[in-house]
Amino acid sequence: MSTGAIYPSLRDRTVVVTGGGSGIGESIVRHFVAQGSKVGFLDINREASEALVAELAPQGTVRFEHCDLRDIAALRASIANIRAAYGPVTILVNNAAHDERHKLEDVTPEYWDDRIHVNLRHQFFAAQAVAEDMKAAGRGAIINLGSISWMIGMGGMAGYTASKSAVLGLTRSLARDLGPFNIRVCSVLPGWVMTQRQIDLWLTPEAEATIMASQCLKRKLYPEDIARPVLFFASDEAGACTNQSYVVDGGWV
Repeated sequence: MSTGAIYPSLRDRTVVVTGGGSGIGESIVRHFVAQGSKVGFLDINREASEALVAELAPQGTVRFEHCDLRDIAALRASIANIRAAYGPVTILVNNAAHDERHKLEDVTPEYWDDRIHVNLRHQFFAAQAVAEDMKAAGRGAIINLGSISWMIGMGGMAGYTASKSAVLGLTRSLARDLGPFNIRVCSVLPGWVMTQRQIDLWLTPEAEATIMASQCLKRKLYPEDIARPVLFFASDEAGACTNQSYVVDGGWV
């Protein structure tokens, strides 16, 4: 992995990443570990997460907390465990999500609520769980992961796109509430990123042709394309950046 830019302000910072066991989240974890951060990540996939820790532990400081983010008590407990191990949390990356497809006619109230819980609700409660740490430290950065799916009017996943559009409002509200404490809140909106899940489930020749026709940049996007901007917004180099959302999609939108 090429680490790219090095940000001295990230060294020794305690970082929490949700959904850090695979995909974009895995890349974010790898990049923070390479910066010398103390990284705790939450994920529901125990096998993949434990393998990642085994790989990264010789290179830096990393901890896995097994957690279903729909369980807010478990989310709070996992963050408390990371705090106890590494100290106050001053960087939070709300990455976890699940872009499951669903037909309009098949959605029940229970399924709709589950999509909101999986893709949106935990972002607020994770921010709530670290806010006091950041206030006490006099600084902090929260980066929420959104999506361009709602911006391009993607169908077949209304629960996901509704959740991801709400990340914009959540980001701006948290930025306003936490700004007086020198806590910055931004969101990063990925385009179609080539995680293994995307490749296995949806990357058909027709889909790839759509990507190439829609993006200004005629190349595929990969998890590190998202991890690197996340590092920047977490670092002191982005000290005046808050209350905004940055699209990383190769120029699709």
